[in-house]
Amino acid sequence: MSGKKNFSAMLKLGLILAAYSAAACVGLAFVYSATSEIISRRQAADLDSSLRELFPEAENFVPITDIKIADPMVTITGDPANPENTGAFAVLKNNNTIGVALKVSRASYGGPIIILVGTGTDGRIRGVKILEHSDTPGLGANAASKTYFVDRANGIRYYEQFKGKAVGDSFVPRQDVAGITAATITSAAVSLSVKAAGTASMDWIRSGEK
Repeated sequence: MSGKKNFSAMLKLGLILAAYSAAACVGLAFVYSATSEIISRRQAADLDSSLRELFPEAENFVPITDIKIADPMVTITGDPANPENTGAFAVLKNNNTIGVALKVSRASYGGPIIILVGTGTDGRIRGVKILEHSDTPGLGANAASKTYFVDRANGIRYYEQFKGKAVGDSFVPRQDVAGITAATITSAAVSLSVKAAGTASMDWIRSGEK
C-alpha cells in the first residue's frame, strides 16, 4: 500500500514540476519575444544613426541586395529578422545615389569585427565606424577607441584616418595607413575590410552607370 502511495506522490510531484516547467518555458518565450523586438528596434536606430554619421547630407538609405564582395574573408552582415537591414544601402540625396554604405564582418584577433564603411561616388571612403569587436582592450580594441590617435597633432583617431582615402589605394598597415601598436591582426582586419567594402561599393555604383 505504501508503494502505491509513494508512486502516487511521485506522479503528483512530477505533474507539478512539468506544469511549472511548461509555465517557465512560456514565460521565457514571451520575455525573449518582447526583448528581441526591443533589441531589434534599438539596433535599427543605432544603424540609422551610424549611417547618418557617415553621410549627414543623405535623405534616404535604401537597402540593396545585388552587391558582392570579392574578398571571401569579408562578408556583408544584415539582420535576417529585419528585411530593411540587408547590411548594404544605397545612399540617396535628391533621388540620386551619392554613395554606398556596407556593414561588413571579418575575423579579427578576438573574433569577428563588424565595421560600417561608407563610400562616395567619387571613389573615396566617406567614413568608417567600428560597430562591434571583441579584441584585446588596450591593443586591438584601440581600433574603435576615441582616445587612440594615429595623428594626435591633427586629432585623427585610428578609424578616422580612412576618411578621404581613394578606394584604389593599397590599404596596407604601416604603408599607406597607420597600424595599431602591437595589434597586427586587428590592423589588417580593419584595413582589408575597408578596402573590400570600398571596392565592392564602387563596382556596384559603376554597374549602375553603364
